[in-house]
Amino acid sequence: MTASSATGTPGLRRFLTERPPQPERCELCAVTVETDHRHLVDTEKRALVCACTPCALLMAQPGAGAGRFRTVPARYLTDPGHRLDESAWDALQIPVGVAFLFRNAALDRLVALYPSPAGATESELDPATWTDVLGGSRLAELLEPDVEALLLRRTEGRGDCHLVPIDICYELVGRMRLLWQGFDGGAEARAALDAFFAEVSRRARPVGEAVRP
Repeated sequence: MTASSATGTPGLRRFLTERPPQPERCELCAVTVETDHRHLVDTEKRALVCACTPCALLMAQPGAGAGRFRTVPARYLTDPGHRLDESAWDALQIPVGVAFLFRNAALDRLVALYPSPAGATESELDPATWTDVLGGSRLAELLEPDVEALLLRRTEGRGDCHLVPIDICYELVGRMRLLWQGFDGGAEARAALDAFFAEVSRRARPVGEAVRP
């Protein structure tokens, strides 16, 4: 069979042409979802799942899905009156300048993770240290287990803290893993990090305006 006749065979042609990307679907009802769709936390598998708006709204109701799925809220909050100084950051013993902390309901403890070339890396977090540094903050009081995180960044001797949806933290992890180059991440990764936090700051409202998720 010649090359020209091979490419003309329908059974072979499908392997020689690039397939269009498959649309994302709601993992509960299988309907196609938009690019900016909502996410749920599967508390049994400890994973994020895609959801259409109706399913996300349904799972936000108390008792829906027997508690297995929890809708990730869309709120972004900041506390202008609470900053992390150098001593507070050093006490947390996080080896990089960015980290996020969330409460794992199943383990009944706080988990601290940070982006790295290998993905999300866990940092050991002493409960007493957490309480001393962040436990009494208004953002910590509002933090919803499993579905929200406290996103921390250390820049130029100061630390900022935002309460954010948990899914954007894993979005950041994926972005850093994709762009990371060399020892310090490289210029492209640093630019993406700056743009990411600029968007978080733009969306965040002062904690005094907080509403339940």
